[in-house]
Amino acid sequence: MAVICLTSASGSPGVTTTAVGLAFCWPRPVLLLEADPTGGSGVLAGFLRGTTPYEVGLIELALSPLGVAEALRDVVRPLSPSVSLVAGTRSHAQAAALREVWEPLSVALGELEANGQDVIIDAGRLGLAGSPQPLLEAADLTLLLTRATLPAISAARSWAETVRQPGTGWRHPGLLLIGEGRPYRATEVSKVLGMPVVTDLPDDPAAAAVYHRGASAPRHFETGPYLRGLRAAAQAVQSHVARSRVALSDAALSEEITP
Repeated sequence: MAVICLTSASGSPGVTTTAVGLAFCWPRPVLLLEADPTGGSGVLAGFLRGTTPYEVGLIELALSPLGVAEALRDVVRPLSPSVSLVAGTRSHAQAAALREVWEPLSVALGELEANGQDVIIDAGRLGLAGSPQPLLEAADLTLLLTRATLPAISAARSWAETVRQPGTGWRHPGLLLIGEGRPYRATEVSKVLGMPVVTDLPDDPAAAAVYHRGASAPRHFETGPYLRGLRAAAQAVQSHVARSRVALSDAALSEEITP
């Protein structure tokens, strides 16, 4: 495992909520990075309910005189024994200052795997000024979140055509479907968007609110469908990345032995 990037085409499918939920269900130490150019930390204001002040984040990384890999260590803050956070910008106006940071940051994030740490990136919505394009392109898996409704699929379609183009799009694109079967099934969505549905999550607003805005856990949360879905999603993502790496390794080996 290494770097997983989450994004969406339109609407509110729950990129930040899913990123937080996956991080807290992840089986390895994980760094949660807020790269949404909208500005304002959805984790600090939402999941932590504003109880933790904004001290340092991406803008401090961008302004640091140190190299990106060194500066990254100074802006990481713990959320739990296994989950750490790099907070996003304070406002959308600061996103432009990160333009030159995304490329070296993508390299630094990839190197964290050697230390036993994975990365989950909340990249927000596609098409915004200051979007972290190098992170989307370089991730070991970039997941486009969409609901299984016609308006959501329609909005995602043109972006799917763009990001799956070899050499110009995402290195490893996939879909994360919210509310599979309501009304469209994963196979139908995958066919229309031309990308594999790597995993899906139930559309459960009450349970998702725990990670979205720090709400109290509803009854049976620990054994309920949403948390089970997050755990299954984490396993599915891991398996998908592992298979992709084996396929790349086999392809590289084949090229080496082909006369």
